[in-house]
Amino acid sequence: MLDCVEWGEYKLEDLFEVLSSKNIFHANEIDNIFNNQVSGSYPYVVRTTQNNGVRGYIIEDELYANDENTLSFAQDTFSVFYQKQKYFTGNKVKVLKAKYENQNERIMQYLTASFQKALNTFTWGIGSTVETIAKTKIQLPTKNGKIDFDFMESFIAQLEAEHIAELEVYLAATGLKEYTLTVEEKQVLDDLENVTWQTFNLEKLFGKSTRGKRLKSADRIAGTLPFVTAGETDEGISAFIGNDVTVFSENTTTIDMFGSAKYRNYQYGGDDHIAVVHTEKLPKFASIFVTTAIHKTSYNGQFSYGRNFYAKDADELNILLPTQNKQPNYAVMETLISAIQKLVIKDVVLYADKKNSGYKK
Repeated sequence: MLDCVEWGEYKLEDLFEVLSSKNIFHANEIDNIFNNQVSGSYPYVVRTTQNNGVRGYIIEDELYANDENTLSFAQDTFSVFYQKQKYFTGNKVKVLKAKYENQNERIMQYLTASFQKALNTFTWGIGSTVETIAKTKIQLPTKNGKIDFDFMESFIAQLEAEHIAELEVYLAATGLKEYTLTVEEKQVLDDLENVTWQTFNLEKLFGKSTRGKRLKSADRIAGTLPFVTAGETDEGISAFIGNDVTVFSENTTTIDMFGSAKYRNYQYGGDDHIAVVHTEKLPKFASIFVTTAIHKTSYNGQFSYGRNFYAKDADELNILLPTQNKQPNYAVMETLISAIQKLVIKDVVLYADKKNSGYKK
């Protein structure tokens, strides 16, 4: 589809007004940041490169919100996101408002990707000015000497259709299209307030945690085994290796040097900044529940570069779990996670079905 396209070079100032936020909110001054959107709240966009730039949601006067259907641009992390609804920002986040009329969501998504690509040559940490943003050049498709907005829209629509088709195949193959709650799942959700909780020591539940072993980047041999290190990007997987290393079992939990816990449903290797909690004997969903309980306790800012989390810290960790007869109630954990998965996947399935029906018309 791209082979026959003619291209032109355009400055950002030809396409957008580069505006400062109507009202800048600093995170340490905001009391009502939520992890999830609530009725009447607006996205709070900061200089993160994840989650569409949204740190949380705040309740503020709409009069001071930035316009919907604009782009947010973080000046020192160089992250660009399309903002579909009105929003507020933190410091050093500019708002790009389209100069051309009728810039719908698909066209704005195309422009977002084009701008982000142009920023690949910028250096992280150096704050860009309004002037440098405005003068940044991007490549766009043209037709008869003018920007071909119709092509942009159709190109994004085609990509969307392909990804929806892939999603449909994945949902069918994994059995996730079924999102109807069972009687047991409904009961667990209804009785959640009545669940008895108790604190348990991690070592007493699962034995001593295991520490990975250091493997320098230069010594890694390309292969197929996921190698887990500290970090959030790609779930902490830094490489796929063929080295002879300790292989940890699937259905276990890793905790990195910062205390961030992640469930692993595959075999993997790990470096010395990774502690492995041996939950492999639990049912899958119960193991996921335990991982969540661990993360809630270990990832509260108490661990950092200066104070790393190690396997011995995992052994001393106490987590809160549902109980029955003073023992962990893994059956309830399993059913609860199964119910939550269905509630989460329901919106994805309905979204895919809606999109598919639209493409078939």
